[in-house]
Amino acid sequence: MDIRERRESDLALCLEMAWVIKARDGYPPVGPLDIENFLAPAEQLAAWVAEADSTIVGHIALHAGSDYATTRLAAEYLGRPQSDLGLIARFFVDPGHRRSGVGRALLAQATIASAERGLHPVLDVATELTPAIALYESLGWRRAGRVVLEVWDEPPVAMDVYVAPAR
Repeated sequence: MDIRERRESDLALCLEMAWVIKARDGYPPVGPLDIENFLAPAEQLAAWVAEADSTIVGHIALHAGSDYATTRLAAEYLGRPQSDLGLIARFFVDPGHRRSGVGRALLAQATIASAERGLHPVLDVATELTPAIALYESLGWRRAGRVVLEVWDEPPVAMDVYVAPAR
C-alpha cells in the first residue's frame, strides 16, 4: 500500500467510494456528498489517497481550522486559537480494506502534515461511528468534548471532537 497526494484525476473515484461508504456506514452524517463541498472545499490545505494494487482504497484531507463548532471546542480545550488547528477531515477507507493498516497510515500522514505546518491536529466524528472512535482512541487521541451540529437542513448530529496526542 502507498500513500500519495490526491490528484484531480482521483476525485471521481474517491467520490464513488464515499457514496458506497455513505450507504453502508452513514458517513458523512450531514452535508452534500459532492466534489466541491465534500472532497475539495476551499478550506482544504492538502489531501491524500491510499493505493493498493493501483486502486484507491482510502482518502484523508487536512483543512484549515475554520470557525466551526467543532474547532471552537478543540481550540478552547487546547487553549489555542482556531487558526493554530489542522482539521483532519474526509477520512474514509474502502470497507474491503479496513483493519489492514490503511486508516492508520492515512491518519499518520495527515497528522504529520498538520504538525509540519505548525498546526495541532484535531478531528470530529459522529458519535455512532464507534469503529472510527476506537481507532482514534487506540492511537492516543483525546476526546475534547461533544457538539451537536444542526446544518444543511438535516436532523441534528452529535459529534465527538478529538485532539491528537502531544508530540
